Amino acid sequence: MRFPPLLALTLLAACAGGSDSPSAGTAGGTLVIVVPGDGDVLLPPVTTTATGALVSDRIFPRLAELTLALNTVDDAGYTPVLARRWEHLDATTLLFRLDPRARWQDGRPVTADDVVFTFEVYRDTLVNSPLRPNLEGIAAVTREDSLTVAFHFRRAYPEQLYDATYHLRVLPKHLLDSIPRGRLASSPFGRHPVGSGPFRFVRWRPNSDIVLAADSGYFLGRPRLDRLIWRITPDIATAVSMLITGEADAMEVIPQREEIERALRAPALRLVPYPSPFLAGILFNLRGPRGAGAHPVFGDRDTRRAVAMAVDRATIVSSVFGQYGEVPIGAASPMQWIAERGAGQLPYDPVRAARTLEERGWRDADGDGLRERGGVPLRFTLLVPTTSRPRQRAAVLAQAQLRTVGVDMRIQPVEFTLFERRSADGDFDALFFSRTLDPSPASLLQFWSSAGIGSNNAGGYGSPGFDSLVLAAIAAPSRAAASPLWRRALERLNDDAPAIFVYSPRNHAAMHRRFEHVTIRPDNWLATVAEWSVAAGLRLPRDRVGGDR
Repeated sequence: MRFPPLLALTLLAACAGGSDSPSAGTAGGTLVIVVPGDGDVLLPPVTTTATGALVSDRIFPRLAELTLALNTVDDAGYTPVLARRWEHLDATTLLFRLDPRARWQDGRPVTADDVVFTFEVYRDTLVNSPLRPNLEGIAAVTREDSLTVAFHFRRAYPEQLYDATYHLRVLPKHLLDSIPRGRLASSPFGRHPVGSGPFRFVRWRPNSDIVLAADSGYFLGRPRLDRLIWRITPDIATAVSMLITGEADAMEVIPQREEIERALRAPALRLVPYPSPFLAGILFNLRGPRGAGAHPVFGDRDTRRAVAMAVDRATIVSSVFGQYGEVPIGAASPMQWIAERGAGQLPYDPVRAARTLEERGWRDADGDGLRERGGVPLRFTLLVPTTSRPRQRAAVLAQAQLRTVGVDMRIQPVEFTLFERRSADGDFDALFFSRTLDPSPASLLQFWSSAGIGSNNAGGYGSPGFDSLVLAAIAAPSRAAASPLWRRALERLNDDAPAIFVYSPRNHAAMHRRFEHVTIRPDNWLATVAEWSVAAGLRLPRDRVGGDR
């Protein structure tokens, strides 16, 4: 079920439980979060894994944060963080005045120089941040005085505040400016970060756990919880067992129907539904080996379209998720407002798929059930991470469906870190991706724009027509004006078939009932974790000792 925005927010608050009074929860306690994979680096501009982002987001705050309403257009949809206030000086200039109380965790003040430095890092081609395409609308960031910084935009558009805040987590210039930009991702800082947020780094044991502690000197107030611990647990069944037995407290989403139903039977747990920011599908590599030329199969648009039409996404979702999943309309997640715009993927039509393959010269000349062209079989390898059982199950179903039209898709399970590395290197025919999308539909640029090729646009898709539609939609003065442009952009992407968008899970965060004041922001489920607390009288031994045993 997809909930209307107001109903969704009401539901989140109701399901979270606990009193509305801050005095109902007491300070202290440890939240143990189970995650399927380790982080890569705890430095926001270059973090690419979900775990790395979740951890580093607690250490490095933004100038301002979205409220639970996820209104990315109206300035009223934001709450101050590092910036005490802001104002639009004119149509293309946004001025931020920093909170003078903000401090880095080594005691140095947060200044305008840090904000200017941060923008320069995110935009540096040597850093190659996956968020760089999202900052194209910002021409420059300048220091006005030690606590005042100005963002200068290339044009007037509604999401200026969103671009200036959401994509930039402020970095400490005094700790990073001596490191060559091209080496930031591999620098020791990324393994032992120093931020200005509510939690500070404690420990990282690779493929085991990451620990943060509450920063008692945080300028907006000490978090109620003492510690956050991420335990890396690749097996979903094991992770749910940890929740049921009390070894862990929370999990962002349970991606398997059987495990959701098992968690529902656990009296100590509650499941909190929220609109899904997740999108998973099969990404085609349009480029040849090492990015040279066109891929022998997926470099051809008609062949990609035929492969997409041979996959029955609805059957896959029903088999893997039952009522706990849905087929996306394309490159948008259910959380994004454009998901309601009515665009649709290519239809499931194996007859038309077979006819298209025939027309493109892919024929079964020897009657073995596999198509060939010029003696080359219609075969490709799909990378699937070993950490994701839903993707593995969906891949097996897609493999059988493709075989009926003469396509041989071979599944190669790979360890998660290798999966991420091969994705970044473009070393694949196809891969089963899973992404957490931003609230703004402008995030499509991050994954599909021509400018993004080589970063998060791992498949190498490039279309000037798509780019122009997205840029026009971003510049539109209102949602009403932007809506038809976003729909056309999604339809263009679906028609070009750079990927098959297979499923979005209907999200349910698992949470131990001893936690109060729990709210979930769909784009970043731990966004408000500094306000969560343990109910009085429901402490566990690990809460008293800090949870670091």
